[in-house]
Amino acid sequence: MQTLNMPHGAALPQLGLGTWHMGEAAARRGAEVAAVRSAIAMGYRLIDTAEMYGDGGAEQVVGQAIADALRAGDVRRDELFVVSKVLPHNASRRGTQAACERSLARLGLDRIDLYLLHWRGPHRLADTREALQALVQQGRIGAWGVSNFDTGDMEELAALGPAGGAQCAANQVYYSLGERGPEFSLLPWQRAHGLPLMAYSPIDQGALAASPKLDAIAARRGATRAQVALAWVLAQGGVVAIPKAVRETHLRENLAAADLRLEPGDLAELDRLYPPPRRKSALSMI
Repeated sequence: MQTLNMPHGAALPQLGLGTWHMGEAAARRGAEVAAVRSAIAMGYRLIDTAEMYGDGGAEQVVGQAIADALRAGDVRRDELFVVSKVLPHNASRRGTQAACERSLARLGLDRIDLYLLHWRGPHRLADTREALQALVQQGRIGAWGVSNFDTGDMEELAALGPAGGAQCAANQVYYSLGERGPEFSLLPWQRAHGLPLMAYSPIDQGALAASPKLDAIAARRGATRAQVALAWVLAQGGVVAIPKAVRETHLRENLAAADLRLEPGDLAELDRLYPPPRRKSALSMI
């Protein structure tokens, strides 16, 4: 698996597993734990979750799967990269610390590798940044970052200066062939600052997997529509993709997309089918 380096030097796998909508129903809990466990066995090493997902239920799913995998000797803890997020209304100086401790308890871990502010909220950005950096110093998180921040937000964060010598390690936003808005200014800004962009919903929540527009390229490359969509995201410099999947076939399909290389002609065709932005637009969130 290819990796990207974050500003603090840690390597971030370029493709991981998203867990949005997991942990929402007790009846699905066993299947979801099994899915995350299968993903780890297949070779996924980046797992993304959040306290918001299933009101903490997704973190419990991830925690159980990791515990099972560690107990079975399938993986070492230092081989996994776990991401979680604090809700904006919890992101005060004290609230961030408390939210992180709750997430750690649900995950059954003593450290979260990357902890993100889920989106901007009522608390001062400087206060949240200071709280996140305190968690780094305590060893409760490896690094901190943000999510759903547009270019102006990133510039405002950068203007605060590094907190305790550390800086934002990543920004996670909605980015896909069908949602290319970040390419106009946000992605270039992040590339210039050596800051990885984590793309959530990189298959447009499955919409691209159902799009016949991708059939010709998929046929040429012996791939599926979803794999073409994911390979395109991964071909963009400085970008990580975290598609959510539960079915084993989809997990394997997504993982294999990391090895799919699109040719220049494929990329040009995708630009015609899904044109890049010509002007700045508001950052999309779903």
